[in-house]
Amino acid sequence: MPHSVLQLGSADNVLIALTDLKAGDRVEFGGKVYRLNSNIPAKHKFATRDFRVGDNIIMYGVLVGSASKPIGAGDLLTTSNIQHQAAPFREQSEEYHWAPPDVSRHKQQTFMGYRRSDGQVGTRNYWLVVPLVFCENKNIQVLKQALEEELGFAAPQLYRNQVAELAKLYREGHAETIDIPGPATEPVPDVRSRLFENVDGIRFLLHEGGCGGTREDSNNLCGLIAGYIHHPNVAGATVLSLGCQHAQVGILRDQIRKRNPNFDKPLFILEQQRSGSEQTMMSQAIRETFRGLIEANQAQRTPAPLSELCVGLKCGGSDGFSGISANPAIGCTADILAALGGRTILSEFPELCGVEQELINRGKSKQVGNRFIQLMRDYAARAAAVRSGFDMNPSPGNMRDGLLTDAMKSAGAAKKGGTSPVTAVLDYPEYSTEPGLNLQCTPGNDVECVTAQVGAGASVVLFTTGLGTPTGNPIAPVVKLSTNSNLAQRMHDIIDIDTGAVIAGEKTVEKMGEDILELVIRVASGAVRTKAEQKLQEDFIPWKRGVSL
Repeated sequence: MPHSVLQLGSADNVLIALTDLKAGDRVEFGGKVYRLNSNIPAKHKFATRDFRVGDNIIMYGVLVGSASKPIGAGDLLTTSNIQHQAAPFREQSEEYHWAPPDVSRHKQQTFMGYRRSDGQVGTRNYWLVVPLVFCENKNIQVLKQALEEELGFAAPQLYRNQVAELAKLYREGHAETIDIPGPATEPVPDVRSRLFENVDGIRFLLHEGGCGGTREDSNNLCGLIAGYIHHPNVAGATVLSLGCQHAQVGILRDQIRKRNPNFDKPLFILEQQRSGSEQTMMSQAIRETFRGLIEANQAQRTPAPLSELCVGLKCGGSDGFSGISANPAIGCTADILAALGGRTILSEFPELCGVEQELINRGKSKQVGNRFIQLMRDYAARAAAVRSGFDMNPSPGNMRDGLLTDAMKSAGAAKKGGTSPVTAVLDYPEYSTEPGLNLQCTPGNDVECVTAQVGAGASVVLFTTGLGTPTGNPIAPVVKLSTNSNLAQRMHDIIDIDTGAVIAGEKTVEKMGEDILELVIRVASGAVRTKAEQKLQEDFIPWKRGVSL
């Protein structure tokens, strides 16, 4: 019979409830019996001993907080009786030794991808249309309407049709007969209606940057856009510029050359202040984009080894089960990919607070660990400069579902990175090239983080959630994994795979990791479209340094 509680580390002084427990219950674990003094909701923790004010709270074998009030054995831990506390960190002192998983069965596996001239392999084939400055957003939207509708890429008009029907009933004087229909199934666009059948779509990015902020933000925006243009899921791009903004065309070109000195994709850049009339620029943009789509349509999927995958590792809307089921499961997937020579990207620096030493010790060299230390301390200082801090990272939803401190949240979030060596540390918006586990400096904010991971080369993103979030990306498929089966059933329209079987004791974390890899292969090959893709969830938010956690 499965246990009703779980201990994550032998040194832990708290237990996690796997089901709702009631005050007065006697819980047996590890040869000891604990009497509960209060109700313990599933995902929450209770003390296994008495705590005095200032005593350390240990989970996953690491410091995750301290008692802010006296806590008795069997008491529920809450935000009113514990506070954030994390252990200090220092340089790596010894070499890290890793025992990789057995990947013999995966060495001959392939996925069907788009091989680009620079050797990268994409999982999708998109054309990109992007502004260098927010002044061009309106023109991007005009291009979106014209190109998508006429070329067969437009979104299904399910809800528009519903509104039209309600308006018709009202005009005919039948307002009292209007009935609210139940949820409808959203139709998937018919690929056969597309003019360019080998192009997965045209992606139109909108943002509020490029000018009026700091030069650092504008330069980072150019680097991010360069990463998207260089990305293997992109066949080519059309860029609209006003001309006078901070984010200059020259900066964008420099950033592209930095990522690929031999860049040869179709790239059309138009500046409105040089084009004369808006109509002249837009007409040229349409002609050039159409010509680029003809070239992009020549691409074909071919077999590629799994070492060509680059997978982003992300969690959002986390709960008390995230660090027990979904996060360790994709950590196993990450270890398999690392052993095969693939790349993975673990980001969200505010959610690595408290586990820094473990990641530093896993660095392939002292230099890798030192760069992580430098970026973490710089980020913390920026947050402090705006009267914030990593301790403010957990959201109200996180705390309601058992993640009470940032260090507690981080201890579970870091499990997404598995156990493999850290091979590189990336500052935002650098591009990843080193096989193995890459750490990337980003906020924990869902969209800003995924936007950055894809800008660093992630061709598939694994996104775990315990509360539910619809996050997607314009050019990379985002696979959504629920930490618990209740969420998978309740929000089935956004969840791709349920890892709740780990909580139920029906699957091991390792078996779930293998299952996730098989889904990644099918998604990467285009055989499966993620729920976020089906719903056309195309979120894109560049990060403004020092503002977000």
